[in-house]
Amino acid sequence: MPDDSRHAREAAPTERFSDRAADYARHRPTYPDAIFDAMFNGLSALQRITAADIGAGTGISARLLALRCELVHALEPNDAMRAAGEAAGSPAGAGRIIWSPAAAERAGLPENSIDLVLCAQSFHWFDAAAALREFARILRGGGRLALLWNERDETDEFTEAYRLALLDVGAEHPMDRRRFDPSVIERSGLFTPPRLVEAPNAQPLDEAGLIGRARSASYVPKDGESWERLERSLRKLHARFADASGMVQLRYVSRLHLADRLSRA
Repeated sequence: MPDDSRHAREAAPTERFSDRAADYARHRPTYPDAIFDAMFNGLSALQRITAADIGAGTGISARLLALRCELVHALEPNDAMRAAGEAAGSPAGAGRIIWSPAAAERAGLPENSIDLVLCAQSFHWFDAAAALREFARILRGGGRLALLWNERDETDEFTEAYRLALLDVGAEHPMDRRRFDPSVIERSGLFTPPRLVEAPNAQPLDEAGLIGRARSASYVPKDGESWERLERSLRKLHARFADASGMVQLRYVSRLHLADRLSRA
């Protein structure tokens, strides 16, 4: 029997989510308004903000950027993820989103052309030093770098039970447990010392949504004995924790690391 989890472990980062795009688009959480308020604080004086969403996936964060920006360059090298993002389009009345297959280390955007670079759930897949150099190249002096993650709230009983169900079938990627070290930003010599903004976040899910959320993760097997065991565990968890409306809440802490591009000499 093919070992799908082994295939996921061996997949290159740009290919890792190729068979997960539909589940990713439907079942991944969004981000709190407070996080985007902080991201744009001080940039709001700019009349026309141009942003780059690096590793844009299916466009969850790109669409949030478009609500506040005139133009968003959504860079996503994975064809299936990018196609899902393009199909979703921009929110009504929002700025324009331009999709590109470019990678973080070679964005292909003009120098000094971007006001805000956002990496949402993506920076840990990049070559950090090369990506930071590229971000500094495309950012205007004083432009902003934003690195954002939804990290599971380990203090929440249901969310921790969900994590343990994934662990039981070997379906948690090591990157999921590796906490970002913000000192890499300052060590680059290209940005101001990063500042951290945190906000609680919750994702309400019915039983199908909970299963879809698990299937969106690159390390979760999509079939076979391991998947069947995980699916049984998730159904039991949902039955145990669901409220009167049939919903459970995966709880996160949204962590945003902000730094500004040092002015060029």
